[in-house]
Amino acid sequence: MPSRIAVRDIAFFERPVQFVRPFRFGAVVIDAAPQAFVRVEIEIEGKGRAVGASAEMLVPKWFDKRAELSPEQTVAELRRSLEIARNLYLTRSGFETAFGLHARHIAAQIEACTNEDIPSLAAAYGPAEIDKAVLDALLRGLGMNFFDGMAANVAGIDARLTPDLSGNEIATFLASRQRLDRVAVRHTVGMDDKIEGKGGVADPADNAGARYFKLKLGGDPLADTARLIRIGEELGKLPYDYKVTLDANEQYADLTALGALVASLDHDSALNPIAAKLLYIEQPMPREIFRQSPLGTLTRRDFIIDEADDSYDAFPAAKALGYRGISSKSCKGIYKSVLNAVRAAKWSAGGEKFFVTGEDLTCQAGLGVQQDLALGAFIGVTHAERNGHHYVDGFSGVADKEIVIGTATLPAGSGIGYHTHPGDEAGYVLKGTVILKTKGQPDRTLKAGESFFNPRGAVHSLVAAPGPAVKFFGLPAES
Repeated sequence: MPSRIAVRDIAFFERPVQFVRPFRFGAVVIDAAPQAFVRVEIEIEGKGRAVGASAEMLVPKWFDKRAELSPEQTVAELRRSLEIARNLYLTRSGFETAFGLHARHIAAQIEACTNEDIPSLAAAYGPAEIDKAVLDALLRGLGMNFFDGMAANVAGIDARLTPDLSGNEIATFLASRQRLDRVAVRHTVGMDDKIEGKGGVADPADNAGARYFKLKLGGDPLADTARLIRIGEELGKLPYDYKVTLDANEQYADLTALGALVASLDHDSALNPIAAKLLYIEQPMPREIFRQSPLGTLTRRDFIIDEADDSYDAFPAAKALGYRGISSKSCKGIYKSVLNAVRAAKWSAGGEKFFVTGEDLTCQAGLGVQQDLALGAFIGVTHAERNGHHYVDGFSGVADKEIVIGTATLPAGSGIGYHTHPGDEAGYVLKGTVILKTKGQPDRTLKAGESFFNPRGAVHSLVAAPGPAVKFFGLPAES
């Protein structure tokens, strides 16, 4: 049975992330980007309050690649998308399902962003990040992990945004999912990355021992063919089998040029180390023209869309054009990924092959990677592109301890559901009486003037005792 929730607070934070090497995809090169964090407090009907979070990079020049915009302007669009979504999500005080909250506001979000010249892909960023944090809070409040909660459909995912699906098809898919124990890393080879020798694509110190590789394309079939031949020669030296995907990042605006590349893959023997291991080609056409560009005979190879996935009808539109797959990225929306996975399963039941893939641009070490991998493992993504191990040096530049200081007020009888902190937490009761519940330990009743301590990872909740509202002061270390 889906739980109903109300959003009570949404806060945004950022930290700078410096890359260890430039990342070139398509015509864009980035060497740094901010990472956004979203903290959401919700009230679960009949169960009290809970806090959740999400994290994602604010990557420039991907959500909006218009040449006239600076990288800083495109990042500003993402920040504005978050702000607009926060305003919408906080306007309703009544209870509804987590998915119902998303479905209620997504059209207004797109319209408001369009009015500010923010494209749909960037417009979806704000709700995507808030939805992840809301779901995180809901699961913490219910004491459930992501996989069990999604299988039970605690978010209340239904067919109101996907008329080509039925509620029963969605429920059946969710209930049938078995979590994957492992998701393989697909190592990205950017346009400026070294190919041969030390630090090259076959260097295990650089590729993390990956068996899947994502190779970026530049849009020139001759130059791309020559580069792929070099990469294939290096991958052929690996002492184990491998698979590859190709990512054009919208660089093939001409179907004739794309056809020339596919013909080379089919007939140039020097490309066999790539062609024989190729799983699919990602987003060849610019998003603005892809709906007017059927793939025709090129469908002898499998193609997927990524940047063109800017609405709930994008996958059906792509299917009609000859595409077989679509990417899952939590920065585009967890609910859209799940519903597209339902579609792929439904269409594949008819005998044809359709699929959802795990791609990456915005996931960095910590919460962002965890949430995106959990989503992929739930919908059946067996390998996922990961960039953080290659372009970013983990948590370098982050303080050993990041402290969040704040106060909270709980009305009598309300509470904060079971949750944990990645660091130690100290607290002090300012007013009223609160009951601290820690799993594996006796309950503690704390009055004004008394303090408490929760070690890192302790599963605990706080419930206001009858009487005056409780106000307390907390200092959880968030790293």
